[in-house]
Amino acid sequence: MALGTVTAPHELRFDTGRICLDLLATTHPEERLGSVDVLSAWITGSGLVPAGTPLAHADGAWPVAFRELRGHLARLVHVSPAHVRPAPGNAAYDLALARVNEIARAAPPTPRAVLGEDGVLVRRLETPPGCAALLAAIARDAVDLLTDPHARACLRQCEGDNCPIVYLDTSRGRRRRWCSSEVCGNRERVARHRRRAAALTRV
Repeated sequence: MALGTVTAPHELRFDTGRICLDLLATTHPEERLGSVDVLSAWITGSGLVPAGTPLAHADGAWPVAFRELRGHLARLVHVSPAHVRPAPGNAAYDLALARVNEIARAAPPTPRAVLGEDGVLVRRLETPPGCAALLAAIARDAVDLLTDPHARACLRQCEGDNCPIVYLDTSRGRRRRWCSSEVCGNRERVARHRRRAAALTRV
């Protein structure tokens, strides 16, 4: 897919269990946040804003800012608990942590409960969200994740070939192996079937 084109919905992933991890997943298998249109689709799909929230005010600076935050998160989110702890003297880690904390200081979008056309309460935002407010919501999610020992213990990296996606394993028994059973899990099953078939033909 060429950058600047709208990504099909199935190509945007929202199955990691946390918004900040969903943002990290936008680098795989290629850059997903290359245009305002795709970023807007990601913002809505991630649940940061209710469906139908106007984002016409988004401009070319937004993808840059989201990719910057994503880069900082990548330095902080690791599967190994030893790497989650602060690394004294690691300038890159310290800078990333400082930037995420700074971004988290902004006020996130303000939600309201309003009556929908069918009389059921629905979520709406007070005003169209700014870039800083949306980034703050993601950064706060990251702060919550990184400071929660239970959540950190559930972090896993996908076992799929060349898949860097990190997700929160909340499955029973903590036995989830892949970021997605339909994506990496299915690839592994197909590869296993081919290996078996190849082994039979050699017999």
